[in-house]
Amino acid sequence: MTISHMNHAVSKTSENKVSNTVSPTQDKDAIRKQPDDTINNSEPLHKKSKVAQPASLMETKITNRLGHTKAALGEVASMELKPANDMDPLAVSAASVASMSNDVLKPETPKGPIIISKNSSSGVFYGPSFTKRESLNARMFLKYYGAHRFLDTYLPEDLNSLYIYYLIKLLGFEVKDQALIGTINSIVHINPPEPLQDLESTISVTSVEDPLAKKQTVRLIKDLQRAINKVLCTRLRLSNFFTIDHFIQKLHTAKKILVLTGAGVSTSLGIPDFRSSEGFYSKIRHLGLDDPQDVFNYNIFMHDPSVFYNIANMVLPPENIYSPLHSFIKMLQTKGKLLRNYTQNIDNLESYAGISTDKLVQCHGSFATATCVTCHWNLPGERIFNKIRNLELPLCPYCYKKRREYFPEGYNSTSNSNKVEVAASQVSAPERPPYILNSYGVLKPDITFFGEALPNKFHKSIREDILECDLLICIGTSLKVAPVSEIVNMIPAHVPQVLINRDPVKHAEFDLSLLGYCDDIAAMVAQKCGWTIPHKKWNDLKNENFKCQENDKGVYIVTSDEHPEISK
Repeated sequence: MTISHMNHAVSKTSENKVSNTVSPTQDKDAIRKQPDDTINNSEPLHKKSKVAQPASLMETKITNRLGHTKAALGEVASMELKPANDMDPLAVSAASVASMSNDVLKPETPKGPIIISKNSSSGVFYGPSFTKRESLNARMFLKYYGAHRFLDTYLPEDLNSLYIYYLIKLLGFEVKDQALIGTINSIVHINPPEPLQDLESTISVTSVEDPLAKKQTVRLIKDLQRAINKVLCTRLRLSNFFTIDHFIQKLHTAKKILVLTGAGVSTSLGIPDFRSSEGFYSKIRHLGLDDPQDVFNYNIFMHDPSVFYNIANMVLPPENIYSPLHSFIKMLQTKGKLLRNYTQNIDNLESYAGISTDKLVQCHGSFATATCVTCHWNLPGERIFNKIRNLELPLCPYCYKKRREYFPEGYNSTSNSNKVEVAASQVSAPERPPYILNSYGVLKPDITFFGEALPNKFHKSIREDILECDLLICIGTSLKVAPVSEIVNMIPAHVPQVLINRDPVKHAEFDLSLLGYCDDIAAMVAQKCGWTIPHKKWNDLKNENFKCQENDKGVYIVTSDEHPEISK
């Protein structure tokens, strides 16, 4: 099979599948969900025919699909040049990557295509092994030049299915089809025992018959499509930004820093991440729930608000306290460097630290305000805090009278013990229309529940901010909840990205990862910048001795005398 033959025609089915692959709402997201960079082969790549077909006809179809796929991969590259909407990741465009400084991202051109050989005496194939640097360079080459040139450069003119397999491996992926892997491992050895040119009995693998079945070849090509699309949809690390000094220099020159924060910025205040709180899990089990997220399910709240208000006191934030990390962000604002702070937290501690409302986007809402789910009357959140602490349903004064008519018993109860009794009395109330839910007249904190749309401010701000920011800092977040987790893939590829977190985030490509306690790292960075954090603990932190151990390129473990180890 030749490359020119593979480029011969584009099938209608492949054309449709490629279009779906780059869609911002469909397969692209599915590709990104593989944190360990493996290809998901759970769906069949082709359906078995109900009627047996002649071998020649099947051969023609397979051959066509091989040709179509190569051309379709070229389509992927060209389609990436014109994102479908404003929310498409800006880092995926080959054109945008190519427009950057050559010193930053321009990859090396390989000396030649992938080499696979076969020993004619033993029948053993010899496949190549790839270094981490070669894999990274191949990814950069694909993003910089696009799929067409990538395939032309890394594949020989004549090829068979083994080249497709090794191209997938070169991009840093592994095929998950164990039967296919078993077949390949039984016929291929990694690297020959001596240089290829010294093996008199070694011949080019392209001059022999393809060792894999045609259906296996089709599967490999589908996997290669997915691998290429994933590389195009994710950013690559910058080659000139990977040390703490690079970060310090950038902080001094940056003017529009985008900060994304999660639960880790508040743990030093004794506020646990509810997902890791054993007391929280024990409480939801008592409520008869298996998934802690059900507590924040909008549909469940509307039908039974007592589920949320039975645990709301456990997630109710303290008032008028904030961490040194919050003050670090406030310092960036004071210096005119903060473009926006996007927080996934609902505790509203950023406002206590003095971060202004125009600089703050509470992606999942907060306890700062509350709204009646019936008449939409709005009030400050602290006015319902006492009700929450006392395990009472906070009720709207304008809907209160009508609610008592609909629910003559237990109209404000959150007790789980009499929930069934209350529900029975509510069902039997004759004056209650069937469309009146148990949440009638209940005040709900303006936190975004599962099933609710994110605040309009998030969507409006992010479209502008991703184009303006010159530095992204993600702090105290594992980036597991979409769409906030997708911000890292929306930022232009030339903008440095820094992670400050206790644990690494392996499914994102941060240029620099500082692992440790968020307050410690913020203090260390402020020390190196010669800045003062406006927090009562600064006098102690400014004299703290911090140690930085490079764990890998661009990855540092930060410890202090107070925290000599990162606890798990």
